[in-house]
Amino acid sequence: MRGHRTGEYSMYKRMSSRDFTVAADVEDNSVVSQSIPDQEITNPSWRLSFPHVLAATISAFLFGYHLGVVNEPLESISLDLGFNGNTLAEGLVVSTCLGGALIGSLFSGWIADGIGRRRAFQLCALPMIVGASISATTKTLAGMLLGRLLVGTGMGLGPPVSSLYVTEVSPSFVRGTYGSFIQIATCLGLMAALFIGIPVREIAGWWRICFWVSTVPAGILALSMMFCAESPHWLYKQGRTAEAEAEFERLLGGAHVKFAMQELSKLDRGDDSDDVHFSELLYGRCFRVVFIGSTLFALQQLSGINAIFYFSSTVFKNAGVPSDLANVFVGIANLSGSVIAMVLMDKMGRKVLLLWSFSGMAVSMGLQVVAASSNMLGSGTLYLSVGGMLMFVFTFAIGAGPVPGLLLPEIFPSRIRAKAMAVCMSVHWVINFFVGLLFLRLLEQLGPRLLYTIFGTFCLMAVVFVKRNVMETKGKSLQEIEIALLPPE
Repeated sequence: MRGHRTGEYSMYKRMSSRDFTVAADVEDNSVVSQSIPDQEITNPSWRLSFPHVLAATISAFLFGYHLGVVNEPLESISLDLGFNGNTLAEGLVVSTCLGGALIGSLFSGWIADGIGRRRAFQLCALPMIVGASISATTKTLAGMLLGRLLVGTGMGLGPPVSSLYVTEVSPSFVRGTYGSFIQIATCLGLMAALFIGIPVREIAGWWRICFWVSTVPAGILALSMMFCAESPHWLYKQGRTAEAEAEFERLLGGAHVKFAMQELSKLDRGDDSDDVHFSELLYGRCFRVVFIGSTLFALQQLSGINAIFYFSSTVFKNAGVPSDLANVFVGIANLSGSVIAMVLMDKMGRKVLLLWSFSGMAVSMGLQVVAASSNMLGSGTLYLSVGGMLMFVFTFAIGAGPVPGLLLPEIFPSRIRAKAMAVCMSVHWVINFFVGLLFLRLLEQLGPRLLYTIFGTFCLMAVVFVKRNVMETKGKSLQEIEIALLPPE
């Protein structure tokens, strides 16, 4: 591996700031290519980093699983624990998890920077194992809420750390593909939860098995991280240069280590202080990238995706489709879009997929508005509504779902990356909570036509925002992206 002559510069050649003075949106690689005309351009083997990325995506699987694990069993849980018919208690079983997720996401940046990415994954798995065990064995509502709160903290910690880790250990030419694994794993987790919940009505106490099952992947995550590489970016920030080199060799191959380290040394010179204050994120030099990240997550949630997931079973029921079959259709649409995103992420680019995705979601909401119009009656309305809903989920999964979680760690400077992700994920959870809380009330007050119009308007606003503010990061090293967005002063 050390003997091969490779064109490491294709990934790690630092581009001078003058190459970015025309525009921040650097969408072709011509500058890099011209700077090394006589060298063969090759990439590191993707096989070296693949196992590490795969292990990291277990946290995304757990995230999806715990989001969906109470959907089918909720009625059985309420009967067994004695709160059947208490809608407030049922709502708390669902939403307590979101409260825990907000707590976990708020502290994720400081944890990831303080103890490292690998240990952060293990810390994420611990409350998931303990919380799921408490939920599986409890005899009271209080026990269930405590379990869900603990699981939620792990859910909140997992996604930002997963996005950070995958971004930092992936070669640039497959970083988009690897980032898509997170969305696919989340879809598989949701589908697994729905599948495992199928026997819950026939077998007494089966809902406890649904919680116990989740401890297995959580245990695998904690164990596998003992054998995975630590992020070289984090090690370098800690002053552990030799260890960073060793991890780069594990992830990229020996021939790429020298230039990877040169990139880190050039970019981080003078950034020795690890104290990142909120004022720096909200008012300082990095405000623009934090604003872009927070707005992307806000628009993702304000598009109405979680409301659509929540309301889909009712729409399908009105169309005469059983809820089990409805869940399968939504799951297939979600997974299909995620797989297409994986294929296209490093070919078409992040920005293009975001534009396609939000545009498709706006059209889908338009179909929902037409279907909700009083001028249309009969089965055609139901088919249009179902079709619009599936199209919305599919187009969401192509871009608006997977891209923000990948794009944000790419555009954040190394020094603030973990803490900026924590801020943006907190915005995500807060808006997620309020959309879920207010959706049915707004549907009742405003009616479906006006509410879907509002969601569609947010999708169109997202198209304009992405067009004006998001730079393309396809094929760029993290150092190139940072210099483009924040040229050295």
